[in-house]
Amino acid sequence: MTMSTATGAYLPPDPTPDTPVSLWRAIRDAVAGTHYQNYTEGAVDRSIFLLAVPMVLEMAMESIFAIADIFWVSRLGADAVATVGITESLMTIVYTLAMGLSIGAMAMIARRTGEQDSDAAARTAVQVLALGGLVSLTLGVIGWFTAPSLLAIMGASPSVVESGGGFARVMLAGNASVFLLFLVNAVFRGVGDAAVAMRALWLANAINIVLGPLFIFGMGPFPELGVTGAAVATTTGRSIGFLYALSRLVRPGGRITVGRRHLALEPATMVRLLRLSGSGTFQVFVSTGSWIALVRIVSQFGSTALAGYTIAIRMVMFALLPAWGLSNAAATMVGQSLGARKPERAAEAVWTAGRFNLYFLGGTGAVFLLLAPYLVRLFTTDPAVTAEAVLALRLVALGFPFYAYGMVLTAAFNGAGDTWTPTLLNLACFWALEVPLGWALATRTPLGASGVYTAIAVAFSVIAVASAVLFRRGAWKTQHV
Repeated sequence: MTMSTATGAYLPPDPTPDTPVSLWRAIRDAVAGTHYQNYTEGAVDRSIFLLAVPMVLEMAMESIFAIADIFWVSRLGADAVATVGITESLMTIVYTLAMGLSIGAMAMIARRTGEQDSDAAARTAVQVLALGGLVSLTLGVIGWFTAPSLLAIMGASPSVVESGGGFARVMLAGNASVFLLFLVNAVFRGVGDAAVAMRALWLANAINIVLGPLFIFGMGPFPELGVTGAAVATTTGRSIGFLYALSRLVRPGGRITVGRRHLALEPATMVRLLRLSGSGTFQVFVSTGSWIALVRIVSQFGSTALAGYTIAIRMVMFALLPAWGLSNAAATMVGQSLGARKPERAAEAVWTAGRFNLYFLGGTGAVFLLLAPYLVRLFTTDPAVTAEAVLALRLVALGFPFYAYGMVLTAAFNGAGDTWTPTLLNLACFWALEVPLGWALATRTPLGASGVYTAIAVAFSVIAVASAVLFRRGAWKTQHV
């Protein structure tokens, strides 16, 4: 239907997902968050594109933050970089719980959206944020009092504990900024309004990138806080990003609007959410917990190896985070398509997203293999740290082509509400394979820390093949959420 303006002129209707438009128009619409009726109709590749562009850009900004953060911190020396690396490993507990809850949230909200039940989607969003607030508050109190001890337990040297205790305390105590931003963005992804999630993270990380060097080095009126300044900047930026997203959640006219009638707690909805999120949390814990174990193995080889590994993994995350954007697009499509009772459309969306992801990660892996020395030198001038980071980056990048599909397939299971399949896959590939293999290669062969990097590439490849086999069996199509 056309729309009349105040002058009597008529505007053309918004395009449906099948309307042929230029690539530039499609990108502009995706970034602007143009509201199509739904993503359960029309060309699958176009729907994936419209969902994926803001999700990829959202994660690209997160990648830029990770690189910018370590860029400034690396100027403070190996101990500061090691502090960030170990604290990030501790923060994986926060990320695990937030991601687990967001898996259940996205699956339920996407399914309700596919069923065209906007009120149920809004009520679910309230339950998600209420649970997230309670969990993050509990973790924050614990983190404030135990941060230095946790650094020591993770194998940090006395100098790292002394200089990095403030960074760890601020990050852990202020975890609500990360936790709630994760969750509110999962809500917007579930309803297909990925542009809002993108803007929230862009705002959060833009503030973080600006404030980072100001607080670290004490520029102008800002205090010189050293490595702790990076944590202050992160917490400030992400808190503002969450508040922006929350304001859009209660603003009328979007794909989802939370009003007063949705604010009551619903035990039945919370139980269903916890059921999905419980297995989802365990799934993420299995995956991210393996990264903690790998850091612990690498830490045996000293601050140089740990600093090199930290730089390399930050660069790997630079590639993987945008790839997760494509994976999230597939998850949203799966949930909404199953809600609309179109399982074959869901399957087509997953393989389409996997192909797009292969192009992206395969190309990025090739860049890492060819240009690793030049890229690493942007973050350190220490020859020993550079050599370690280059080796780690190249070995891990070998698994990128396989993991391109593995990431999408894992997200697809979650989008369908089948959270146990990827949980068992992660348990087998990361804990039964990656960690033991990394420990054996690092401590029982001359490979040293590079044995850990090799194990990562092997695990990436194995989980992709296993996921593809199970996905083709189709049991995920019958999940109820």
